[in-house]
Amino acid sequence: MAKAKTEYTVVARRYRPQQFAELIGQEAAAQALSNALASDRVAHAYLFTGARGVGKTSAARILAKALNCEKGPTPTPCDKCTSCIAIAAGDDIDVREIDGASNRGIDEIRAIRQDVTTRPARSRYKVYIIDEVHMLTKESFNALLKTLEEPPPHVKFIFATTEVQKVPITILSRCQRFDFGMINVERIALQLRAVVKAEKIKADDDALEIIARRAAGSMRDAQSLLDQMMAFGGDGLTTDAVQKLLGIAGPERVMGLVEAVAARDAKLALERLRELADAGLQLGELLDQLIDCWRDLMLLVCAGKDVKDLNTPTRFRDALIKQAESMNLDTVLAGLDIFITTKNRLRGSGQIQTLLQMALIRLCRLEDLAQLSQLAQWLSQPGAQANSTPGTTPSRTGLTLPPEGKKKSESGENSREITAESLPDVWPEILSLAGVMLSGQLQRAGLPAIFGPNALVLSFPNEYNAAYQNCSNPMNLERLHEAIRQRTGQAWKVRLERKAGSTPATGSNGVHVPVPKARPQELMKEFPLLQRAMEELGALPMFIDPGFGSEPPPKPTTDSPPATENEEA
Repeated sequence: MAKAKTEYTVVARRYRPQQFAELIGQEAAAQALSNALASDRVAHAYLFTGARGVGKTSAARILAKALNCEKGPTPTPCDKCTSCIAIAAGDDIDVREIDGASNRGIDEIRAIRQDVTTRPARSRYKVYIIDEVHMLTKESFNALLKTLEEPPPHVKFIFATTEVQKVPITILSRCQRFDFGMINVERIALQLRAVVKAEKIKADDDALEIIARRAAGSMRDAQSLLDQMMAFGGDGLTTDAVQKLLGIAGPERVMGLVEAVAARDAKLALERLRELADAGLQLGELLDQLIDCWRDLMLLVCAGKDVKDLNTPTRFRDALIKQAESMNLDTVLAGLDIFITTKNRLRGSGQIQTLLQMALIRLCRLEDLAQLSQLAQWLSQPGAQANSTPGTTPSRTGLTLPPEGKKKSESGENSREITAESLPDVWPEILSLAGVMLSGQLQRAGLPAIFGPNALVLSFPNEYNAAYQNCSNPMNLERLHEAIRQRTGQAWKVRLERKAGSTPATGSNGVHVPVPKARPQELMKEFPLLQRAMEELGALPMFIDPGFGSEPPPKPTTDSPPATENEEA
């Protein structure tokens, strides 16, 4: 007679935690439950919440075993007695596991209310484990309230849910809540290594790491995926086999795309994308890989090369660090936003390759892009179009960059000297180099005045306070200085002020900035010594008293009685 073939049990069930100490990544909850059992402080209702596959139902079964073990209640059930074996198999008569999604009506809850009045058949406690408890109806929750608040002493409730926000507060207040966190990649990969060792299967470390990352913090998902990979790979589990089955690109190919984007080579990026598509790889998975890669770039730019929790395999991290050093944070964040936006657009579109091509092209041209709101603000400035030099390109910093081959030299025949006569012609050319947005704001002050050697002053009317504040920004002042230097070949100092009668200005540090009340060039004609001091020291007047240079006022008279003739004599 042929021997009956044993039914196969999946890895997730065969390697399910049986003790609190085996709950990987949930040490805090395991310790709290163990202490409650050891000190005989077990509550009548518990709520376990967290993502799928992180150990909620396993913890509920372990707690049920700990309560009903023949050697218990104990934090370490024996796993050998009749009760422990039956609970682990899920067929104990006194431990009922209820699916909240399919038993969500009030009739099922009424049945539980009637059942709790009878004592356990053979165990110490009747334990009700309700999975996905948030699926119960409002009427069901209301029917459960009284029983949950004051259950018989032989009854324990254990609820599990992935959406705790849907559980009424009246239920939450009657339970002890434990939050089960996501499991990190290293812990999952370590557990997978123990599984393949017990299964006597060879597996590459990189292959197990790919599976661990794909599980997204769920141990059950990782074990189920490993089960699938072992069936596909036979006696060995290689990185290539895992990548092929999952339809994902190898990290070297992902890095190839990153290098093409970092080099702003759209043609090369599109060619490498086409090669990946022709190889039959899942472009949706590739997009997820690119999001993970840009996330790593964000962390590296922010925290440096010693940052932890990177998704990129170890052997490729030096290359990624090199790429991060060549990017600024704004560029990386903009790239990450482009990829995430593309992923959201995939939900209603079948043109995944086209959308991914668009994303790569945008990334390659990222330095030439400007936000739509910023463009609208530029164009709304008076004279914005008039100040836009034909053939120039607005950069992300706001500077207007001359086209290739038309950059103005800092010296030579193209340079222009600033004089009182040439200023009306030179100033618009300087503004065209300062950028459309800044140019429009500087125009609020009109033409500047020359008030010293290589020194200009711009006076803003009181109604253009916002323009004055923005132009006073150190970055914008430096941009203006650079534009003047490019056009004249010389360094000029620029001072911003408000016209007489304006509200006193305040600097970025909150300190009052005095406003000149008279033009220095007028005073220098009368006081050559002041002009000589300014020239020798290279200084600019910070404050000029309105009464400077005028006759001193007469001394005030006193209230004393008028002097007599004798006194005057």
